[in-house]
Amino acid sequence: MSALDFRNPINWLLVLMPVPVAGLILDWPAPLTFFSACLGLIPLAALMGTATEHLSKHIGEGPGALLNATFGNACEFIIAFAALRAGLVDVVKASITGSIIGNILLVLGASMLVGGLRFQKQTFNRTAASTSATLLALAAISLVVPAVCRGSSPGAQVVHEEHHALAIAVVLFITYILSLVFSLKTHPHLYVRPHDAEADLAIGISGWSLARSSTVLLVSTALVAGLSECLVHSLESVGATLGMSDIFIGVIVVGLVGNAAEHSTAIWMAYKNKMDLAINIALGSGAQVALFIAPLLVFLSFLIGAPMNLQFSNVEVVSILVSVLILGFVATDGECNWMEGVQLLAVYAILGAAFYFLV
Repeated sequence: MSALDFRNPINWLLVLMPVPVAGLILDWPAPLTFFSACLGLIPLAALMGTATEHLSKHIGEGPGALLNATFGNACEFIIAFAALRAGLVDVVKASITGSIIGNILLVLGASMLVGGLRFQKQTFNRTAASTSATLLALAAISLVVPAVCRGSSPGAQVVHEEHHALAIAVVLFITYILSLVFSLKTHPHLYVRPHDAEADLAIGISGWSLARSSTVLLVSTALVAGLSECLVHSLESVGATLGMSDIFIGVIVVGLVGNAAEHSTAIWMAYKNKMDLAINIALGSGAQVALFIAPLLVFLSFLIGAPMNLQFSNVEVVSILVSVLILGFVATDGECNWMEGVQLLAVYAILGAAFYFLV
């Protein structure tokens, strides 16, 4: 199968890649530049994921699993880092929020709904789901604590907030490393093996060579970086043009773009009654954003001389807390049905409306 298999409808979006570049050069309307960049990023994110899967098969199961765990959210990281370099810290935080609640509520909810409409009851590994849910709860705590500290000491200097964020980032990063040891080394039996045939089919794996895998990964990463710059450059203008706040764009729009291909895989796995894999994709991706991508962005913000704190807005903190709370009710009992999917999607819709009308 070619790297650019146009039998896959998602790859047709690649034809949009030149549009945002031309939009910046020719000063086209900001919405055209922004949304064409968003659509162009979707197939590129899918190619990055597919290339990573192929590459992992060439380097061995252990290193391959580590590669997947490290680069699973590479597209989201590239977009967020582009926004960080542009000084759009609120957008960076919003994209982190969007990825976390999107994976918990939208992806998992859609997976449970689609799978539940085909099967009356689906089961999954309770321990693995509980571990991921607890990691996400830790992420929620890491956002609540800075807010509480600021509320109790409103006169605290900003530098203290930045150093506090750095300390939290170190703790989260260490926790992420230990979670990899747990899932890949000491308790791998709790998690779905990466060579699942149905999963391979869903993401289009059919035996790429090492050279092709590496080339596709490098090229698609470079193109993602380029389109991310176009997206970030037009973000503020598109918000003003369409009457959408930066936080809504960051949480809902940007939060969905990088994960779109992975989302479709999770839903397809649920449809095939592979709920373990669907939950691992959804919750694992959310945990990775919270415990790896967010700390990494904090570290890089210090390196580029623009330290980022973890003072998220009240609505962002509440959104993540609510998402983790309902997750504890629906994803830790070892079974699910379509109604639980509806409940998760309902919470996502309510939060989406809140972000849309937030001014």
